[in-house]
Amino acid sequence: MTDDSANLVLEHLRRIRGAVERTEFDVADIKTRMSSVEQHLGQVQVQLGSLNLRMDRFEERMARIERRLDLVES
Repeated sequence: MTDDSANLVLEHLRRIRGAVERTEFDVADIKTRMSSVEQHLGQVQVQLGSLNLRMDRFEERMARIERRLDLVES
């Protein structure tokens, strides 16, 4: 190999290494963001469960009120 072709190969290898390093940083950033999304989704599911529980209690209370006021047949 001549010096010019060796230098050309080294230059390409350096560019490839730089691209791989940037890709590694991007993947690390994506992993961090994905973890945040997963945590947020978990919090939303917990809140949804709490809201469903409250709605169930409202439903029970409403049924009890309807029975007391004789709005529905027992």
